[in-house]
Amino acid sequence: MIDEKDKVIVDMLRENARVSYSEIARKLGISEVAVMKRVKKLEASGVIKKYTVIVDYKKLGYNMVSITGLDVLPEHLFTVIEELKQKDYVEFLAITSGDHAIIVKILARDNEELTRIHREIESLPGVHHVRPAIILNVIKE
Repeated sequence: MIDEKDKVIVDMLRENARVSYSEIARKLGISEVAVMKRVKKLEASGVIKKYTVIVDYKKLGYNMVSITGLDVLPEHLFTVIEELKQKDYVEFLAITSGDHAIIVKILARDNEELTRIHREIESLPGVHHVRPAIILNVIKE
C-alpha cells in the first residue's frame, strides 16, 4: 500500500524522472536515504515500472504520427500483435475493448511512409480494417 509521501514521490518522478533524491527529501521533509528506500520499494512492487523520456518526434525526423485502430479477426489477434511488436515504427501497442481490437501508435517520416506502413499492416492476415487518426498537435503528454 502506498501512502501520501509515496504519491508525492511518484508525482515528482512523473514530472521529472531525473529529480534528485535530495530534492524529493527536501519537499517531503525526510532523509535522502528514506527517499531512496521508498523509491526502491515502489520499483520492487511495480508501482514504478520504468524511467523514460518524452521525445519530440519531429526533431528526430518523424513528421507523421498516427494513432491507428485495427479491426482484427479474433483468431488472428495475437499473431497480429506479435508481428507488430517487432516493428520499429510501432511506438505503442494495446489490445482494447473499444471500437477497435488493437490501437497502435505509428511513427513515420512522411505521408508516403505512413501510407506504406498502413498498407503493410492492412495486408497482415486477419486485419480487415485500418483506421488511422493523424496527430496534428499534442496538447498534453
